[in-house]
Amino acid sequence: MSQPIKLEFSEKYDQAHAQRYFYKHQNGLSRRLSHSRDVQLARKALELAGDPGLVLDLPCGAGRFWPVLAEKVNRVIIGADNSADMVATACKMQPEAIVKRVRVMQTSAFEIELPDNAVDSIFSMRLMHHIGDAGHRLAMLREFHRVSRDSVILSLWVDGNFKAWKRKRSERRRQRRGEPEKYQNRFVLPVETVEAEFAEAGFRIQERLDFLPLYAMWRVYVLRKE
Repeated sequence: MSQPIKLEFSEKYDQAHAQRYFYKHQNGLSRRLSHSRDVQLARKALELAGDPGLVLDLPCGAGRFWPVLAEKVNRVIIGADNSADMVATACKMQPEAIVKRVRVMQTSAFEIELPDNAVDSIFSMRLMHHIGDAGHRLAMLREFHRVSRDSVILSLWVDGNFKAWKRKRSERRRQRRGEPEKYQNRFVLPVETVEAEFAEAGFRIQERLDFLPLYAMWRVYVLRKE
């Protein structure tokens, strides 16, 4: 029997880190503007996916996207995360009226504790760029394909833009200086690679939404089950 997939970075999300994560996207004008753009893209992606009525938010983190998910009055929201502290922080910090709309659970994106075709859509922001292993990405995508009846919305870092080029240039400079390789828990993925992985897992791409076209690494994909 294969061992459960566990990402090294996920172990850091204790209660204190979960609290810091909640406030992170509210600190300073730049982060507030970035959050506003994230929300705009999330809202557009949900619209393109047909405004699904039953959505699994995984990982939900500190509930950052619960308010936009709750904008559809009759939407059922399942807020799930691998970290119980993250789920607890989301329930504590988000508005009470929104929290009442969310069914919460602790579960892994690699082994979701829900039956086949359990939800209309899976909403997965800020996870896939943490997964550098292709086998792990494919395992997660196949699990999403199993649990979602219709669509998946996810974000990740892709190449082909200024920020990705700048990041790669910095890495090359560190290598030339002989600096030891740093632990990475964020990865820029080639567009061709990740889109081939979507197809292998059984998805077709409905839409690509870029945070800032040709500049930023963030891209949101709206995927449909084949």
